[in-house]
Amino acid sequence: MADGIRFQDVNIELGDKMSEFFTNASESTYSNLPEGLLDMSGVAFGNPPQIDGDYLNGVTYGLQLDGIGTKPEISERLNEHHGAGFDLFAMVADDAAASGGEVLAIGNLLDVRELNNDDEVIISGMHQLAASMVLAARDARVAVIGGEIAELGKRIGGYGDFNYNWGGVAFIATRKDRKLTGQELNAGHKLIGLAEPGFRSNGITDVRNAMEEHYGDNWHEQVEPSLGNIALGKLLQIPSTIYAKLTRELQGGVLQEEPSAEITGVAHITGGGQPSKLGRMLLRTKGLGATIDNPLQPPDTMLHIQRLRGFDDRKAYGKWHMGSGMIVSTTEPDKAITEAEKHGINAQEIGYIDDMPGIRIKNMGAVQDEEWLTY
Repeated sequence: MADGIRFQDVNIELGDKMSEFFTNASESTYSNLPEGLLDMSGVAFGNPPQIDGDYLNGVTYGLQLDGIGTKPEISERLNEHHGAGFDLFAMVADDAAASGGEVLAIGNLLDVRELNNDDEVIISGMHQLAASMVLAARDARVAVIGGEIAELGKRIGGYGDFNYNWGGVAFIATRKDRKLTGQELNAGHKLIGLAEPGFRSNGITDVRNAMEEHYGDNWHEQVEPSLGNIALGKLLQIPSTIYAKLTRELQGGVLQEEPSAEITGVAHITGGGQPSKLGRMLLRTKGLGATIDNPLQPPDTMLHIQRLRGFDDRKAYGKWHMGSGMIVSTTEPDKAITEAEKHGINAQEIGYIDDMPGIRIKNMGAVQDEEWLTY
């Protein structure tokens, strides 16, 4: 006790058990990579495996870091965490495609408020997170080669008994002859939108604020008839689509011989929406523009939240993905769409690159006060 404040004890024994549990879960992902790519020589001494640089020639390496923001509160409200690993891996792995890179391995940092061996909600939550990590790693075809669990007490807040933040770092490999620099883009190249049925992990604070203001503290249990007979918490918890396996097939990656389509640019649509990510990731290098005249339909839940928050369409497109979780530029749109369908991802040709600067989007927002949005 100091200055009237009671400090929570850190559960070292349970922390060690959970670390061992997550380590075992991580080891089960090693087989997602080809034999020989991981150097296991230091594992016997407690060190994580490393990528063997001799395995790949003509390849550059890099890192990508991200996290799942405030989306865990939705899972905390539902006591269901099976989608959290997909949210994390989508945020960390899918950015790599913008440079033509492939994520081979991911490390993660899980900060929790408390570990309590007598609390079934906490123990169940930890097991669900580990299971989601294994399934997401399989979906992304990566290995989890490092991790840390930290018990931080009141520094971590949220809803209910089990609260956490989850972040990760991706190890990216890129073949020099397949690197995307923006110079590959030309006017006339087609834009393919890859559908995302949920919010991913972006703009969730606005989502939670809208829910609490209009439905009350127990909003996650409420049903909005216009969205169907499913609790709002379930609708808003939809795990993020991981595009990494698809982009690897499209671009060829570092472990595959031939690309399945000629890809000239990739934009992962996260915070800032299509105007920011298209402009910053694809167009600015050569001063090109884009016209999106056949956009994907935004999810109904996204349009509903837009109405509740009172956002005009321009602001909504500048905050959320509005239908396309990723946009790919290609000279072979039919091949790209066919490959996406093989991976169970809805895709369509949404527009094209043009030589007129700026981005023009046919408006599919909730307000519809403008037919076209220009950025």
